[in-house]
Order: sequence, then C-alpha cells, then structure tokens
Amino acid sequence: MTTNTFRIGGDLEVRRLGFGAMHLPTDPGPARENSLAVTRRAVELGITLIDTAHLYGGGANEELLAEALYPYPEGLLVTTKVGVARSGPDGEWRLDGRPEVLRAQVEQALRRLHVERIELLQLHRIDPETPLADQLGTLRDLQTEGKIGRVGLSEVTVAELDQAREIVDVASVQNRYNVFDREHEPVLAACEAAGIAFLPWRPVAAGTSGTRAEIAAVATELGATATQVALAWLLWRSPVVLPIPGTARIEHLEENVAAADLHLTPTHRERLDRLAELA
Repeated sequence: MTTNTFRIGGDLEVRRLGFGAMHLPTDPGPARENSLAVTRRAVELGITLIDTAHLYGGGANEELLAEALYPYPEGLLVTTKVGVARSGPDGEWRLDGRPEVLRAQVEQALRRLHVERIELLQLHRIDPETPLADQLGTLRDLQTEGKIGRVGLSEVTVAELDQAREIVDVASVQNRYNVFDREHEPVLAACEAAGIAFLPWRPVAAGTSGTRAEIAAVATELGATATQVALAWLLWRSPVVLPIPGTARIEHLEENVAAADLHLTPTHRERLDRLAELA
C-alpha cells in the first residue's frame, strides 16, 4: 500500500504528488493570468510541493508563484534551484556553481519568493568547472545563516551523491525518471536506502509506439488516462518518489492530481514494469 505523504529531510511533510511550474508562461497577458489560475488551483487541489528554478525565466517563474500564492498557505513548500546562469561568453545559459553566483541566486530567490528562508534549495546541476566542495560548501554556509533549510541535488550519479553526502546532508535528488526511462534506477535505489526524496523530472514521457499501446491498454482497463497510469506507477514504485508533473492547463492539472487515487493491481504493475525493456 502506498502512502500519500513523505517527510523531506525527515521532518518536512508534503503530499507526494507535487507540481512542476516550469511550463507556466510568465509574460504579461492572458497566458500569465492563466498561469496564476493554474497555480492557485494546484493548491486548492491539495498540492503542497511546488518546484521552480532560477533558470525558469531568470527568476520570472519564482515571481509568478509569489504573485499567485503569497502569503503562502501553511504547509506549502515552494522549492527552487540554483546553479545555472547567463554567464556564457555571449550571455547564454551555462552551468555556474561558483560560490558568488550561488549565493546571489539564493538571495534573489528569497526576494522574489518573499521569504526569509528557502526550506528546500536544490543545486540544478553540478558545475564540473567548480570544485564540488565549493558549491555545496556555499549552500551549507547559507544553511548555517538560516537562509536555506535543506539542500537537494539534480541529475547526479550514485558516486556524486555519495561524494556530496560527505559535504552536506542531502534531502532530495531530482533526476530524470519515468515508466519508460529508468536510467537512474541505481540513484533511486540509493535514495530509497538513505531515505532521500527522489523527485523525478519528466515523470510522464511519450515512449515508443509499442509502449504507448501497452500503457493505453492498462489505462483503458482501469478507466483512467495514460498519464494517470504513468504517475500512479511512479507513486507505487518507491515511497521516496515524489513526482512533479507540470502543465499550463487546469484540466491536465486535475487529471494529474487524480492519479494519486488510482489503484494499480499487481498484474498491471508487472505489465508496466516491463515497459522499460520495450522502450
């Protein structure tokens, strides 16, 4: 039996099915107004984990969430990510984990989100050109200063996770993972063993024609959609998995949230488990 909640870092309780804000338009106009409505509806539906990042519009996504939700309801976690900046030769986005960049992005996130402390701050990617100890040491310092509650990582290997845990307590890992793509199965296993939250990005993927047909067949048998089946499988897969599907449409949001109540039979789970072999 799956549980609907998880305590990130052992103490920060959220509902396991969250919301990824990356796809929300932020430019002024009707699309932005719709983004605000989608965000507010997510909270109305009981979502307590919302994921954003500095990369999403250079902070515009963070500002959108604050406009939609501040003052934040009790129990809502808005997590953001730092470590990607417009610091390339021509101002293009690139990995940048220099301490001064990470510190500046955290300070900017605090202002944009209107908070004094970010309860979960994730390193968007490890910058190979900056020593890991410098990157995570900066986030650890910000923890000590009370500006960060917990530290998470994204797109890491098991070896990188082990190395990071020697420097700082790791509360979450955000890697690509879904019913069709299980490249990071070893990372999920490491997170499960350590009680670390695993936030799969791209939790719903297209798959191949053969895998799409199989998941559609399961969905038909359950009276659900393929997306709901994919999300229900993730929730079943491990108690540390916290999917964060994103959408800019309220009807898709409501469809995603309903997946938390979808029951997969053992036979359905076995069929879904085999999809990675077919992908």
